[in-house]
Amino acid sequence: MADTSGVTAELLQKKLEDELEAKTVKIEDLSGGCGQAFQAVIVSDKFAGKNLLARHRLVNAVLKEEIPKIHAWTPKCYTTEQYEALGE
Repeated sequence: MADTSGVTAELLQKKLEDELEAKTVKIEDLSGGCGQAFQAVIVSDKFAGKNLLARHRLVNAVLKEEIPKIHAWTPKCYTTEQYEALGE
């Protein structure tokens, strides 16, 4: 199926890695490849000291051009320490 939104998991991953200096970014396209629904695990030390809302705002600011083009976006934001404690 073609990308109807023009947004790809690879594009989201690259922007988050570059702009948040993310150590881990795992993007899952839940839309079957049409680029309409994504969930993400984002690990960045830029999240340190920020609450959940502030972390989401930071991610949304990075993806301000992409988010309006997709139907659903679900980020899970962790610091390196929090992610390692999950054992993933």
